[in-house]
Amino acid sequence: MKRAIDIPQNLFGALKALGFLALVAALVPVALIWKRADRAHPFAVPQFFHKCVLRLLGIQARVYGEPSRQSPVLFVANHSSYLDIIVLGAILPAAFVAKSEVSGWPLFGFLSRVQNTVFIERRSTRAAEQRTQLQDHLAKKQNLILFPEGTSSDGLTALHFKSSLFSIVEDSGADAPITIQPVSITCTGLDGFPMLREERPLYAWYGDMTLPPHLWNVFKRGRFNIDVIFHEPMPISAAPNRKALAAACQELVARGIEQSLTGHIEAPRLLLTKE
Repeated sequence: MKRAIDIPQNLFGALKALGFLALVAALVPVALIWKRADRAHPFAVPQFFHKCVLRLLGIQARVYGEPSRQSPVLFVANHSSYLDIIVLGAILPAAFVAKSEVSGWPLFGFLSRVQNTVFIERRSTRAAEQRTQLQDHLAKKQNLILFPEGTSSDGLTALHFKSSLFSIVEDSGADAPITIQPVSITCTGLDGFPMLREERPLYAWYGDMTLPPHLWNVFKRGRFNIDVIFHEPMPISAAPNRKALAAACQELVARGIEQSLTGHIEAPRLLLTKE
């Protein structure tokens, strides 16, 4: 019986992997041309790419609340998988902030550069330079997506938000006030059924997991249900300092994860991918 089940799963996985590579081959040249031709809308092609990947993998994203229409916005979210990037990238016209190691990953490092990711290093010697780089994006009214946990988790709660990553909103010099919007992203189901705790590693990628086998399982069994909750936006003046701001954001994000896992979401449902 196991062999009979594995054969179609492997076949579907191979077809999805080929479909993904076909999308990359078709849209990367378009994205590179678009970056030069339309600097006013740099995220149009990456958003389209991410939406196509969601459809390819069969991921169903339910969105609650509303992304802020102010500009610039610093979206701060929990992080449990590289699939979070696909989901948020399909919804938000914004640049991701990622650790510099990602830029060297095979294929995905190249894709992250194409989609205008901003890379930062963990070395304190470059902290001021990188802070200025991120502040320049905000000064140009370009939204950013930040994962302030600094790592990924199993997705059952929000880890500690590193307050140092919130330093970019201090004395940013942006003409327009910066808006902070916490975002909770939670994988709640697999194949239309509630996700069991032991199934969470099928979505979450954390710890010492290696990428190729995890990605292969995603291609084989990637029909996930994802809840995305956009909490009420807040000005940077909502907290007296960046530590308090990070703590307030972490509390909201953790509460949103709990609401998704228990099925008691307070925010109104706004968008929905095709089910």
